[in-house]
Amino acid sequence: MFNKKSNKSQRFWILVVLILTTGTVFSPKSVMAQELNIYSHRQPFLIKPFIRAFEKNTGVKVNVVFAARGLMQRLKAEGPRSPADLILTVDIARLALYAQKGLFAPVTSKILRANIPSNFREKNNYWYALSKRARVLAIAKDRVKPKEIKRIEDLAKSKWKGKICTRKGSHVYNRALLSSIIAANGKTAAVKWVKGLISNLARRPQGNDRAQIKAIAQGVCDVAIINHYYFFKMKNSKNQTQRDWVNSIQILFLNQGDRGNHINVSGIGVAKHSKNKRNAIRLMEFLSNDFAQNLYAKINYEYPVNQSVKPSVEVLSLGKFKEDKLPIGLIAKLAPDAQKIINRVGW
Repeated sequence: MFNKKSNKSQRFWILVVLILTTGTVFSPKSVMAQELNIYSHRQPFLIKPFIRAFEKNTGVKVNVVFAARGLMQRLKAEGPRSPADLILTVDIARLALYAQKGLFAPVTSKILRANIPSNFREKNNYWYALSKRARVLAIAKDRVKPKEIKRIEDLAKSKWKGKICTRKGSHVYNRALLSSIIAANGKTAAVKWVKGLISNLARRPQGNDRAQIKAIAQGVCDVAIINHYYFFKMKNSKNQTQRDWVNSIQILFLNQGDRGNHINVSGIGVAKHSKNKRNAIRLMEFLSNDFAQNLYAKINYEYPVNQSVKPSVEVLSLGKFKEDKLPIGLIAKLAPDAQKIINRVGW
């Protein structure tokens, strides 16, 4: 048995050895903390390539808990005892809500500030965007001419009655889209647009973005709202049926003559009670660098936030387009208003 004095002496010499061999001072807790725990709203297969690359590069093991819903409630309930180090999300509104609930710790990093433009990070450094996705239109190649639809507002025109498919309006992707419409046109016009959209639906809102492409291929509808990367995920799928579905559609960017096509983001923040903030920030920095941003581009077919990294060749095949430059934080701010409209009108 060691007495307290000998224990203190032993810890002192361990730290001396660490300083001499690594040039860095670690607390005993941080020396032991060679694992990271991520709570993720992103599906596991979408982030595994990034996690494996980080583990190989750093030797830090990463554990991921995935859930489409309930992670915020779980984090709040766990409080200071939470094992979570990082929160990974698929929508700006969720990022902002985690920050509003006091569940993120601020992160100051020269690397993150250099890699991620100011409009894609929280002003107090509570969250950082990692990739961009365009909310676009999928149209039936043989039934719709590209010139027939130029703006997202056009979907409310009676011309498209019985020809549109969408997810539920309350899904984070559509709620963010509606937030952008509120920002551009005001609440009254947004309500009118949703009512017009609903009156033009071919069926009740249902399914994911893949289901909308399937519906076009099967002739259920002619037009659908989707995220751009689903086009490529299905085009390159091992499933021949999905490849057949996607071959029946064409992608349209909208509002190219005015504000630009709506953009949303995936993003990340450090959990307030993280026990391993140093490695958590290392992973954030890794995900913002050229290597990881190229993975986002080539594997997930997303648009990088790091401006030194180009989209993949496949994504570039869609052509250049004008992005809506609306501050991403404003979309999050307007999300509650968008949800109220969705609830009231019944999207």
